[in-house]
Amino acid sequence: MVKKDFTASIELEKSNHDVFRAITGDVAKWWGGKDLEGNSTKLNDEFVIHHPGAHYSKQKLVEIIPGKKIVWLVTESELSWLEKDKHEWTNTKIIFEISTKGDKTILDFTHEGLVPEKECYDRCRQGWGMVIREWLFNYIINSKTI
Repeated sequence: MVKKDFTASIELEKSNHDVFRAITGDVAKWWGGKDLEGNSTKLNDEFVIHHPGAHYSKQKLVEIIPGKKIVWLVTESELSWLEKDKHEWTNTKIIFEISTKGDKTILDFTHEGLVPEKECYDRCRQGWGMVIREWLFNYIINSKTI
């Protein structure tokens, strides 16, 4: 069976620990900016990202393996620009898996449930590409101490 969930990977010259801390430490610095409320450091932490008129989602940290894996469950969502189902993200999972390849750290990102059949797929694929490959990547590599 071919996996169709949206995925993105980045290679970094930072430790697994630094990458992990960047993702969990302050999500607002790489995703959401001032439109983020809540925490994402401990199991069962919850946070909300709200860009009025475009995006609302509430995430719950449901799995955390320090230096290796972070999983957020989207417990509520509303993508106001969708026509069919504005709540397509609800009950999907946002997964960060961290591994090492030689002297590099690999971050594999998956939005489980974001599949090509979803109305938001093309636009969300572009958005996640920017968030992971640009915003998060730049935040991690430009942070002196994370």
